[in-house]
Amino acid sequence: MSHPDLSNPRSFWPALQSLAGRGGSDDTGAVRPDVPGLSRIALRAEPARHDSGAQTTHGAHTHPGPLPRGGRGASGGGGADGHALRPARGRGDLERPNFDLDVPSNGYAWWYVDGLSDDGGRAVSVIGFIGSVFSPWYAWSGRRNPANHVCINVATYGPGGRFTMTDRGTSALRQTRDCLTVGPSSMRWENDRLIIEINEISSPPLISRVRGRITVTPTALTQVELPLTPEGTHIWRPFGPTSTIEVDLDAPGWQWQGHGYFDANFGTRALEQDFRYWTWGRYPVRGGSTCFYDAVRMDGSSLATAVHFDADGQAQDIALPPKVAMRRSLWQVARDTRADAGYKPHQVKPMLDAPFYSRSAVKTRLDGEETVGVHEALDLTRFRMGLLKPMLAVRVPRRARWKFNDAP
Repeated sequence: MSHPDLSNPRSFWPALQSLAGRGGSDDTGAVRPDVPGLSRIALRAEPARHDSGAQTTHGAHTHPGPLPRGGRGASGGGGADGHALRPARGRGDLERPNFDLDVPSNGYAWWYVDGLSDDGGRAVSVIGFIGSVFSPWYAWSGRRNPANHVCINVATYGPGGRFTMTDRGTSALRQTRDCLTVGPSSMRWENDRLIIEINEISSPPLISRVRGRITVTPTALTQVELPLTPEGTHIWRPFGPTSTIEVDLDAPGWQWQGHGYFDANFGTRALEQDFRYWTWGRYPVRGGSTCFYDAVRMDGSSLATAVHFDADGQAQDIALPPKVAMRRSLWQVARDTRADAGYKPHQVKPMLDAPFYSRSAVKTRLDGEETVGVHEALDLTRFRMGLLKPMLAVRVPRRARWKFNDAP
């Protein structure tokens, strides 16, 4: 069977015509067996609240000063709508990652890593999912059992780049506080580093094995999170926004070092239920990194947040630089990011391009400093289109069964 090249929008329409009528189902009735002695933390919504007596800012950010790694600024600011950074809570990950979460129906947890090589020629991203938010199989299942739709998605960008995203069932999932294992691949927190062991098969049209190790070393871990909705149904947890990355894959040229990034997102509702669109960006700057989160929610309200993280993990709300439109992606996804007044940010390296999503390396200027970081734009209005799900299934195969070597 031939498969469409998703980097080429012209190949998309024939695929839709041939696949749109197909349904999809899986063994969603599978239930994760109870494990004696397991102290898994149930993921739940944590509503955004302002501390008693704290002054809420609206519009552009003020400069409240650095947030303690486990605290918040005196102003209570943190977004154009007043939603502030706060100490990480409810998941046991204030001081380090915790992979041992029980994700509820309709929910998700993902741990995200990216990195750019020092020479700018190569990049990588890895996402460990429980409740794979972009999997058509999770959507078709009614999102009843997130643990039955797990994945470690690996994408390499540059010469010989590959994309892997296999949707796996409950039998492939193992969780401890220190380690998330999904079939043949894993993420583990060890000696203040995130070590990712990869052994995956890439998606069509370039099918091959992607194997090796990626190590992300934060200069320090933050202790803050950002509620993305007032109800706390979606949370951004930036663990290591200032990191180094070492890539060692079994492929020529895929042994390199560079600047990296490590965060997580958690939710108790589907992204497309609560958001129309968002952009996010992380940019290395002198002494740390700067991150932007901009979103339009389904109720028409917006989120606009700018945070500087120093090398010690301190977080500081900063004034929002102007938002600047960028050229649309290959799939015509609208994109914008933030930059000094008068500066035009632009893509310097394409990474991932899909009908509803764009990831790329982008150059911008912040406080007079030019920097290249990673940017994403997510169009959830497009993602809600049922027509996209069959096309996504081509790139996201379903493998419901898995047996570990030590299994009886």
